[in-house]
Amino acid sequence: MGEGTSSHHQEETLGKAYDARLMRRLLRYLRPYRLPVAGALLMLLAGAAAEVAGPWFIQIAIDQAIPAGDLRLLTLLGAVYLGASLLKFVLQYLDEILTTWLGQAVMYDLRTEIFRKLQRADLRYYDRNPVGRLMTRITSDVETLNELFSSGLVTVFGDLFTLLFIVVVMLRMDWKMALVTFAVLPFVFIAAFLFRAKVREVYRDIRLRLARINAYLHERITGVHVVQLFNREVADARTHEKINDRYLEAHLRSITYYALFFPIIEVFTAIAVALIIWYGGGEVIRNTVTVGVVAAFLQYARRFFRPIQDLSEKYNLLQAAMASSERVFHLLDRDEEIRDPEPAVDLGPTTRGEIEFREVWFAYGQRDSGEPDWVIKDLSFRTAPGEKVAIVGHTGAGKTTIINLLMRFYDTQKGEILLDGVPIRNLKLDDLRSRIGLVLQDVFLFSQDVRYNVRLGAPLNHDEVVAAARRVGADRLIGRLPKSYDQPLGERGTSLSVGERQLVSFARALAFDPPILVLDEATSSVDSEIEAQIEQATDELLKGRTSLVIAHRLSTVQRADRILVLHHGELREQGSHQELLDQDGLYARLHELQFARSPAA
Repeated sequence: MGEGTSSHHQEETLGKAYDARLMRRLLRYLRPYRLPVAGALLMLLAGAAAEVAGPWFIQIAIDQAIPAGDLRLLTLLGAVYLGASLLKFVLQYLDEILTTWLGQAVMYDLRTEIFRKLQRADLRYYDRNPVGRLMTRITSDVETLNELFSSGLVTVFGDLFTLLFIVVVMLRMDWKMALVTFAVLPFVFIAAFLFRAKVREVYRDIRLRLARINAYLHERITGVHVVQLFNREVADARTHEKINDRYLEAHLRSITYYALFFPIIEVFTAIAVALIIWYGGGEVIRNTVTVGVVAAFLQYARRFFRPIQDLSEKYNLLQAAMASSERVFHLLDRDEEIRDPEPAVDLGPTTRGEIEFREVWFAYGQRDSGEPDWVIKDLSFRTAPGEKVAIVGHTGAGKTTIINLLMRFYDTQKGEILLDGVPIRNLKLDDLRSRIGLVLQDVFLFSQDVRYNVRLGAPLNHDEVVAAARRVGADRLIGRLPKSYDQPLGERGTSLSVGERQLVSFARALAFDPPILVLDEATSSVDSEIEAQIEQATDELLKGRTSLVIAHRLSTVQRADRILVLHHGELREQGSHQELLDQDGLYARLHELQFARSPAA
């Protein structure tokens, strides 16, 4: 709990002064696309030149062509002006297509990187981070960065090119009038600086509150049956309104800042125009400046402040992108707690199936005192190759944790776990997990078809999939489906009953023919026909392989070679079913309470 809160708070306070660092890192994603970026910049450069050329043509027309009555020059200037405008239109069109493609290409790379990172993340990371918050990282935050790359980052250079060209042309035409026009710039920069300081904090707050909304929605939608069962609809709706209100408040703050900033820019534009009229008009009266120059300056003043306003609007996007990139990079920079060793031990093609827990201690978190809250305490046991071991104990005894540790979903704090005499920390994760078949109590099936769920991307042909299903009795169930093995199962396999999902998961485990099987028997009630099929399938799964079974069925316990009895994370008793009953200890009491009353607890 404490760790999760700390992690959440860290997201709220991620670095406030890292704009340059974050921008440099974002720009690295453009490196594979140097040629398209160069093309986009060249088009922006040409477009900016076309933008600046217009007022210059007007100045020539007013000062030269009209006084001289040169109709041919006027026609030429009009044609060139029109051509420059059309060229700018074409360049903007092509640049829009290219920058949008660039944004999508970069986001494809970033989404792929995030997804791979999440796929490798250990379960402790998911314990600390709600799924809704992670979905915000990979969808909303990435989409914000997409907008930055598609319509912000590259096009900023277009605005900068335009500003640079206008400054050069204005100084070249009349440097004194240019300096008078630029007198308002310090005030614009001060306003922009104050605006920047406020908006950065607001946009970080907006992204954080959006993540909270997503996390809350995901949890309530996933658990909607519990919400409805306990009549929580109205209460949860009120809670959602409160979270949503905070999100709205943050957005309203940003709107307030923008509603103030943009009119301020317009006021400074009007002041610049007024200065040009006042100073330029006086210079025209004194015959030191031509009317055409003043007319061009009035055009340039409008065009000069337009890129500044565009840059301010893009700053909106930049703020959101900085806040999003902080969170995305925080996710990507997280060190993986569980990783492949260097170098790794190769067990070879065969596995004997010997498992040993040697003085293992493990805690998921800490107590308020800071001491580890031990779930497994000094646990030692060994399974011989081919041995069937049942694990029993009250809820919270640590049974499922043993599975998590064996599969290296978590690492032990003390002690070690060995497979065929080799510490599992010395094995590559895919090597370890490919040797162990795992069937969990809460079966997870993907929305794809039955065949996909049985083979899960492994190079198994259709006959091998059918053979695995037949061995566990799932073929009759699958044959009744409208499309048989091509039948989509819906999200989490919800089109099947609990028992039917268990049979498909048994077929999945058997299809890989693992030398070691770990089975967490389901406690859910199923009809008698499915119950019989599950019992037969369990026998088929356990046949001829080392097996660790968290047992909830009396038949499974009785057929085990050895039973481990856990109590509060400690191994209290072990032996065969009859031996433990004769001891009249903890197992005998568990048997009386849990197993003797029904076949499935």
